[in-house]
Amino acid sequence: MRLLHLGNVVIDLVLTVGDLPPRGGDVIASSTTATPGGGFNVMAAAVRQGLPTLYAGTHGTGPFGTQARDALAAAGIKWLHPAREDLDTGFVVTLVDATGERTFVTSRGAEATLTGDELPQPFDDDLVYLSGYSLLHDSNRAALLPWLTKLPDDVEVFFDPGPLVAEIPEGALEAVLARVDWWSSNAAEATLLTGLTDPVDAARAVRRRTLRADVLVRTGPDGCVLAVRGQEVTRIDGFAVQAVDLNGAGDAHAGAFLAGIAQGKDPVDAARRANAAAALAVTRRGPATGPTKDELEVYLRGL
Repeated sequence: MRLLHLGNVVIDLVLTVGDLPPRGGDVIASSTTATPGGGFNVMAAAVRQGLPTLYAGTHGTGPFGTQARDALAAAGIKWLHPAREDLDTGFVVTLVDATGERTFVTSRGAEATLTGDELPQPFDDDLVYLSGYSLLHDSNRAALLPWLTKLPDDVEVFFDPGPLVAEIPEGALEAVLARVDWWSSNAAEATLLTGLTDPVDAARAVRRRTLRADVLVRTGPDGCVLAVRGQEVTRIDGFAVQAVDLNGAGDAHAGAFLAGIAQGKDPVDAARRANAAAALAVTRRGPATGPTKDELEVYLRGL
């Protein structure tokens, strides 16, 4: 089994500032980093848990595209398509202020130009990962929606709507909800979709809105809520750690959960492992800090 990732790899340009500048103003960043982001973090977390992964999105020719491919290769992630010759990979400018609040500005690139003839035919035992960000790009959305309807029924589709779930066109969102097998989001995103602030109620409401999906709602250090069809909604406790960087925790969770499902684990066990992976990830600085499978096993045995 492998993970077929149809999200978007971009480059994150992270600038640390004291305060955001006023409109028309300027500030000097105290630090700047450029790291692969977007879908890369989920794929890296899945690979570290032993799940072979193929990036089926598009990428560009230029410095950001080169950096993205170098990171994919270093992580052991293969990619399906050659680089776009006329576009670079896109980037996200992230301003982090003194409170830790993050403000984002995204510049689209080659990752937003996927077309229908570039979409692969999955193997029957593939897990397909779809990101809500892809549904915000006109070309990607037009390619992915018809492709989803033609997928064999045995192919499991995992959907993470992302923080812009409210911006996804309604028809596109409903089409995805009709086909996905797993919805995975944080509590805020589940609230945006349902209007319900309690994550248990929100998970239950998301499950009702889909035709076939089970639902996982991440609740930060508290763990997650699991709503599997035919079962009561379950809270899966998180793990107490000394967090130093929350960036990428959700991606580590998603990658570890996908690996657990691919390896035949019960959803409750997969969710518990994902909680532990996210807990370990926040004890390390950086966005792609999910643990290896061996590190996760050692941590769980020590509890």
